[in-house]
Order: sequence, then C-alpha cells, then structure tokens
Amino acid sequence: MKFIFRLSLIAFAIFLYQCNSAPKQKKKLEEKKQVEIKKKEEEKVVKAWDSLNRFNAEAFLTAYGKENPETKVIIKTKFGDIKVRLYKDVPVHRANFIFLTKIKYFNTTVIYRVAKNFVIQGGNSDNLYTQKQRRKYGNYLLEPEFRKHRKHKYGALAAARQWENNPNKLSSPFEFYMVHKRNGAHHLDNEHTVFGEVISGFDTLDKISKVKVGVDEWPVDDIPMTIEILD
Repeated sequence: MKFIFRLSLIAFAIFLYQCNSAPKQKKKLEEKKQVEIKKKEEEKVVKAWDSLNRFNAEAFLTAYGKENPETKVIIKTKFGDIKVRLYKDVPVHRANFIFLTKIKYFNTTVIYRVAKNFVIQGGNSDNLYTQKQRRKYGNYLLEPEFRKHRKHKYGALAAARQWENNPNKLSSPFEFYMVHKRNGAHHLDNEHTVFGEVISGFDTLDKISKVKVGVDEWPVDDIPMTIEILD
C-alpha cells in the first residue's frame, strides 16, 4: 500500500513539473522565434539600398557594382542629350554613379557650374529633396581610383572633390564634371578620379558653355537635368 502511495506521489510530482515547465518551454520557443524574425529583418536592412553610409561605402558599392554592370547613361537637359560611357576599371566610382542614377538622385539636381573653356559641372542643387538625399546617406566619400590611362581629355567625366583638408583626394559621390576644354585639363590628372567619358552630345556641351553665369560660375538660369541608364 505504501509503495502504491509513493508511486502516486512521484507521478503527481512529475505531472506538476511538466505543467510548470510547459509554459517555460513555450516561452523559450517564442523567444527563439522572435530572435529569428529579428535576424531576418536585419539581413533585409543590410541588403537594402538605403543601408549605404559613410562607414560601408566601398564594400556596399563593390557588391552593388557586381549586381549592376551597366556602363552607359544619358544625361538629358533642355539643351539636348549627352551620352556617357562609364569605365569598368574604375569600379567603385562607376557603381556609385549607377546607384545614384537608379535611385533618381540626379533628377532633382542641376548643372550648377559652367567654367568657360574648362569644365561643366553638375550633381547638386538648392532643392530640399536633393539635400535630404545627401543627408540620408551621410555624405559619404569615395577613395580615389586613379588610372594612368584615364586622363582629363576633352569629354572626360570625373568626380568633383574638396581641395581643402582633403589630403587623400577623396571624391564627392554626388557631384561630377565633364571636361569641355579641347586640349583637356591635364593639370587635374591624379587629382580627381576620371571614371568615364562623353561619347556623344558634344554639341550640347557647346550650347551649355554659352549660357550666362554669375561670378560663382553658377548659371543665371537653372539647367535641370535627368540621368537614365542606357545599357
């Protein structure tokens, strides 16, 4: 009889333990599920376009460039179109230009500098959306990608940059210029990264070069532009 009583007590204890442990196990499973969901969400953020920032720019654009191999774009203005070919051997700058084109950053910018017989520069504006986009990505900078055979010839496409307090010659990712001087601008070789060239639309450059500008070389009348991928 005592044996049966003890056996009943043991069975009852096991039953109570299982009842108490069931909610704990359920809670652990729920926590594990939440961790997995959070991890998946974090992976999505890492892969998202807006994960680009000033700390991961090179890694992000290197990966982006492999998935987006386009090399030809068209710059559209009220004076006509300019077709540009981007160089594959300047991978980060090429990928950056394609990235900004695809998110339509350039479509709210203007050609804001026309230096007669020198360069035509664009990629910025007073538009609030433009400034918001720049802040969104943290105004990241690009390491130079100088190449001996990529010179500032007539029609060269190059990245603008700050000259003061910039010993490493880091490029602005947002602003670019095209060389309009017939003899080139070779004093800028190895100072600015050349990452492409104009392949058609030189007559459009000529028209733009004739606009009236202020003392800061900013056109008196804005020259809006849009940029689209060709190939």
